[in-house]
Amino acid sequence: MIDLYTAATPNGFKISIALEEMGLEYKVHALDLMSGVQKEPEFLALNPNGRIPAIVDRDNDDLAIFESGAILIYLAEKTGKLMPSDVRGRMDVLQWLMFQMSGVGPMQGQAHVFVRYFPEIIQPAIDRYQNETKRLYTVLNDQLKDRDYLAGSGRGAYSIADIANWSWVRSYEWAGIDIDDLPDLQAWLKRIAARPAAQKGVEIPEPIGGSKTAEAGKKIITK
Repeated sequence: MIDLYTAATPNGFKISIALEEMGLEYKVHALDLMSGVQKEPEFLALNPNGRIPAIVDRDNDDLAIFESGAILIYLAEKTGKLMPSDVRGRMDVLQWLMFQMSGVGPMQGQAHVFVRYFPEIIQPAIDRYQNETKRLYTVLNDQLKDRDYLAGSGRGAYSIADIANWSWVRSYEWAGIDIDDLPDLQAWLKRIAARPAAQKGVEIPEPIGGSKTAEAGKKIITK
């Protein structure tokens, strides 16, 4: 049994999708981030950074792990699924996982903040983060040319790298990004969205309110 401490965010969805894909038994602890529960001592004992997700593996001496990338690697190694065992294949998956952790997540996350949540419109900040997010999407689109998935030989093999990147890129509209000129990225998004584990994973836990309707006056990047 794995205890999953999570919320309805891209980083949270990564882990629920992976757990569903791997067929692991888990218990969901949904955190209301607006209440600040993630900053309370009980949760900080699991993740000193006060962020979701975090897991506790009850079958492995109550091992607690935080940081979504570290959790994905742990689960892949625990199950032997969604990551190759050979060095070349493993590094291929890990580099695209780190691409999301160091690039897509931080840049798109800031786009979300300045487009949706910041109390005033600061256009230079919006432009900076939308442009960089679109550039990273273009890198993914180029990698996906004539491929089904990001890592692996041939047409690639579905892995934790796809789960990590898809969990963020699927909310491109929320960040105000236009992907009409990225056909391979669009096909990849649809391919993963058709997977039952992805469909279920993004419903765990249920979001607390909010709408993802585009807002007037927010610039959408097309190039």
